[in-house]
Amino acid sequence: MPTFTSLISAGELAEHIDQCLVVDCRHELARPEAGRDSYQQAHIPGAFFMHLDEDLSSAQTGSNGRHPLPDPATLAASLAAIGLRPGRQLIAYDAAGGMVASRLWWMARWLGHDAVAVLDGGIDAWTRAGFPLTAELPTPPAPAETSWVKTGQQPVVDRQAMLENIDRQALLVIDARGADRFRGETEPMDAKAGHIPGAVNRPFTQNLRDNGLFKPPAGLRQEFAALIGDRSATQIAHSCGSGVSACHNLLAMASAGLDGAALYPGSWSEWSSHDELPVATGD
Repeated sequence: MPTFTSLISAGELAEHIDQCLVVDCRHELARPEAGRDSYQQAHIPGAFFMHLDEDLSSAQTGSNGRHPLPDPATLAASLAAIGLRPGRQLIAYDAAGGMVASRLWWMARWLGHDAVAVLDGGIDAWTRAGFPLTAELPTPPAPAETSWVKTGQQPVVDRQAMLENIDRQALLVIDARGADRFRGETEPMDAKAGHIPGAVNRPFTQNLRDNGLFKPPAGLRQEFAALIGDRSATQIAHSCGSGVSACHNLLAMASAGLDGAALYPGSWSEWSSHDELPVATGD
């Protein structure tokens, strides 16, 4: 089968599903168990479930954000336990336009596994196309080995680098949150409202068409080019609320051929928990 490295359509997944490791990443921030409950009721055949809080994040300390990155070895072991091995196609899906699935997409690449893609349109696109769901839980295979893992294969910036960047402006920071949260008009989850000084706003929902599918690569490339100007992708850092929806913008850029941008994993939930850090509001 061909290797998919950004997005895969429902039809393409159906054609190659027997050769793929499929992971259900459905999650609701307000109801953390909703994703697992939905998975147990009905999911794409053969799919395993990974929980955003339990599998795709590490423990919160109160100052490291709401979804800190997990230990790479722990993440690699979790993926190996459901059968990920070198070269095997990994597919992630959700019911949120790819917001959570893109987190797993980025994290697999962070471990050095490039054969990973997000199901375009998620489970809704799968069912609209007439493909089946099941409540049958897959049997985990014998765990694969993890010696192939190469940690740190995607660029990451930390809080100190983001602070220094306010003056240096070596990186353009793109914030994936909604415009009202970016401007500081509302903040339903984090310690204070606003954004990192110097950041610009591109809500991740702008990557999607009305039908929930990603915009075509050419259109995404044009939109991001208008935002970043003559900067290269390596001069971009993505942020959001907790390092999740920022991955959606990273995926959109990769789909558009603009790969190589960095992630600020702690994002606003980490930044806003430190009273000494500056906050900007407005556009």
